[in-house]
Amino acid sequence: MQLYSYFRSSAAYRLRIALALKGLDYDYVAVNLRKSEQTEDRYRSLNPIGLVPALQLDSHDVLSQSVAVLEWLEEQYLSPALLPADALGRARVRAFVNVIACDIHPICNLSVTNHLKTEFGADQDAILGWYRQWMSRGFEALETLAASTQGTFCMGDSVSLADVCLIPQLYNANRFGIELGPYPTLAAINTHCLTLEAFQSAAPEQQPDFPEGVARATDPQSKPHRDGQ
Repeated sequence: MQLYSYFRSSAAYRLRIALALKGLDYDYVAVNLRKSEQTEDRYRSLNPIGLVPALQLDSHDVLSQSVAVLEWLEEQYLSPALLPADALGRARVRAFVNVIACDIHPICNLSVTNHLKTEFGADQDAILGWYRQWMSRGFEALETLAASTQGTFCMGDSVSLADVCLIPQLYNANRFGIELGPYPTLAAINTHCLTLEAFQSAAPEQQPDFPEGVARATDPQSKPHRDGQ
């Protein structure tokens, strides 16, 4: 398998975590969003929407849209399971995932923020305010959902697709100066997940395209960059 990825893309980060949790090997193919390589014909021939990630299988079939790929991985590689065995539990995990993938991410990604700049003249402060508004609103809901399970992970005491999607979103939140103090459950889950090797190996700083000299998200001097999510 080949994973077309960008080190800071939260959608690609989700797939890196899931692939690591399931112990699957893949070749990493970097797509530089800051150079707009995702818009080039070579990449769009693989993924017509021109977004990362894309997962090319050994059969040469290409899968896109991170949540769809996560579901495919779950159906194709059963162990370890990242969805609960019961229908109600699966629905709850998917609802949590969708808050991130459908409510937060789409309005905080690079194409949206570029549009805000070019069409509405939004400056960097306005862009940061936009990020913080929509991320914070989503985190309030996620905190309530996670706190209700009283587990070490988002949906109890087993890692799930909810955690796979949450950790990249929290990474972005840190980059854009969103404090996790109001969300103690999410903060505790983040701390716990980052002790696990699968989450550590999938982190942006561990990727081959992580540039030298770029501040890490844990660095208090880290500043937002135009590559967004």
